[in-house]
Amino acid sequence: MLRIRRRALEKILAQAERDYPYETCGLLLGKIQGDVRTAFGAYETPNVNKERKRDRYEIDPKDYMRAEEKAKEFGLEIVGVYHSHPDHPDRPSKFDEERAFEGFSYVIVSVKEGRVVSYRSWELVDGKFREEVVEVF
Repeated sequence: MLRIRRRALEKILAQAERDYPYETCGLLLGKIQGDVRTAFGAYETPNVNKERKRDRYEIDPKDYMRAEEKAKEFGLEIVGVYHSHPDHPDRPSKFDEERAFEGFSYVIVSVKEGRVVSYRSWELVDGKFREEVVEVF
C-alpha cells in the first residue's frame, strides 16, 4: 500500500502536465513500515533519456544520490519512483517492469493532450507488477 501526502501528489500531477509531451520523473521520499510505504514528499528529477523522452524516462544516479541526501536530512528514505505516460495508460510497460526494484512504489501518471487523466501505483512482487492501493492524506 502507498500512502501519499496530498501536496506531494499535487506536485507530481502538475509536473506531469508541465513536462508533457515528454515523460517526467522523480522519487518519493518517506518511510516504510511493514507493507506500507508513506510518501511525504516528491523529489523532482530531470528525465535524462535523450533518445526517447516521449516514452522512456531515466534518472541520473547523481540525482538519485541527491534525493537520498535530501531524504536523510528529514529522517526519511526513498520509498518509490514516479513517472508519466504521455498519451498512454497509467499501467507499467515491459520496459518499466524490467527496470523496477522490489520494495518500492511506482506511481504512473497518464497524461492525455497535456492534462492528467489518471494515476495508479504499482509494486513489483516476484518480478511482476501488481497494482497497489493508494491512500491520499
